[in-house]
Amino acid sequence: MEQRISLVTLGVADVARARMFYERLGWNGQEVEETVFFQAGGSAVVLWRRDKVADDAGVADSGTDGFGGMALAHNVRSPAEVDEVLAQAASAGAAITQPARQTSYGGYAGSFTDPDGHVWEIAHNPGFPLDLDGAITIPDFGTS
Repeated sequence: MEQRISLVTLGVADVARARMFYERLGWNGQEVEETVFFQAGGSAVVLWRRDKVADDAGVADSGTDGFGGMALAHNVRSPAEVDEVLAQAASAGAAITQPARQTSYGGYAGSFTDPDGHVWEIAHNPGFPLDLDGAITIPDFGTS
């Protein structure tokens, strides 16, 4: 697995309120399908409803204990690489919480938790192509 974080998804109670907060900090967000994306250098920060983040990762949202409302995403170049990284993570002691599957956005992804319970999503998203260095750039969704 390459040493990289592609997206940091923050589970929030109210997406509109959270977006307003970050925009007050000077960030410029784009909303698509009840999700807000902020370009953050070579990475992105994403706001999504907390319950949806938990469901997508295959974990229980236990409030302040356990799942912390955040998932780290590692984007890869192909569906086969998703399977390879998940297998590598399982071999390293990760618990696979969501086996790799087709996604609603036309990609392929699965999730695991590290030994401390931190959620990682491994995803191939054809809408977020990777640069040679592994960086992603959030596309212009044509909405704001």
